[in-house]
Amino acid sequence: MAFNMTDISSENPAQLLSQARGGDAGAVTRLLEQYRNYLSLLARIHIDQHLQSKVDPSDLVQETFMHAVRDFPKFRGTTEAEFLGWLRKIVANNGAKLVRHYRGTQRRDVTLERRLQDDLDQTSLGLAQGLVAADSSPSQQAARREAAVVLADALAKLPADYREVMILHHLEGRTIAETAQQMGRTLDSVKKLLARALIRLRGLMKGTV
Repeated sequence: MAFNMTDISSENPAQLLSQARGGDAGAVTRLLEQYRNYLSLLARIHIDQHLQSKVDPSDLVQETFMHAVRDFPKFRGTTEAEFLGWLRKIVANNGAKLVRHYRGTQRRDVTLERRLQDDLDQTSLGLAQGLVAADSSPSQQAARREAAVVLADALAKLPADYREVMILHHLEGRTIAETAQQMGRTLDSVKKLLARALIRLRGLMKGTV
């Protein structure tokens, strides 16, 4: 499940949000692209295990984008944090629909949607806290962004094997042994890969790579 490798945009999210709220349809599209890596990461982590072979996170993100464009006039927030919360709610609703579809359940389950949204909110908070825990001060440009978004963008810029080992072990919570099995590597190679990936990630967070 490959992540979109879009570079961190140089456009200011706050300015884009203001332009979008002013009726600029192009600004809405460019604003959403700022969060593709972030939403892809959340979608990957939270798609039920038995759905991962049937649903690609990128499909869920694309559907979320379509709904966000359609419903943007209903968004009343003014900050990046509020916009992210709104996007997570859309992801949760779409994710719940996928679960119902593949489980053969047509009835809407509000509890499932709320649980998924709570999970997404907690994971986003965990990503932000992980940024601090990694002792990686973001670059001056990135410092103005939500920490979880900065981290997701940095992960998306890592080489594929570095990104995968970080996601499996640090974000999905798999043990070193489980990560090694998933990646088809030895325990020793995974430990070394994790160490190199963390160094590279910290460099990206500091803007030195």
